[in-house]
Amino acid sequence: MVTFEIKPLSPEAYRQQTRRSTLLVVATFAVLGMGFATLAVALFGEAGADNLRLNVAGVVAGFLLTAALVRLVYWKQPWMHSAVYGWRLKRSLMSVTNAMHHVTAGIAAGDPDAIKLLRFYHLGLTQMHQLDANSASLSEAAAEIDRHRGLMEARGMDTDQHQLHDEWLGSVKRFPATR
Repeated sequence: MVTFEIKPLSPEAYRQQTRRSTLLVVATFAVLGMGFATLAVALFGEAGADNLRLNVAGVVAGFLLTAALVRLVYWKQPWMHSAVYGWRLKRSLMSVTNAMHHVTAGIAAGDPDAIKLLRFYHLGLTQMHQLDANSASLSEAAAEIDRHRGLMEARGMDTDQHQLHDEWLGSVKRFPATR
């Protein structure tokens, strides 16, 4: 089963859209946090008393409602697609990172799933750095990425691994982790 697929995106458009969605989420939190804090003090506070707990409770309630709105309502909105894509890309890369010791062991054993998984990781990492305009980190990984692509080409393997498959992650876990 395909867990994630890398899609071509314009880094400039991605950054513009994620800035917009971030501002909308921050504005939602600011309004809800301040609104609930003010409402809590107005309803339950005492004049001249220390209402810090009520203010904190209002901000926490605003945060929880903002989180629920983001996950249940905003997540599905077209203006959030880039942010959701970036979040899913980073989660997919993290799932490979968490199994990287197994991936390395699988590659040493010549396992095709491990080899494809590392290629997906490299392609996803490349895109993430491009989307985030982090060319310094990308240039540090370039030699390893090129070396792995060369290994795949020498074996006649398809280097176009833009999909993360669940079975790849499960498959590499059979290899003992190397450190």
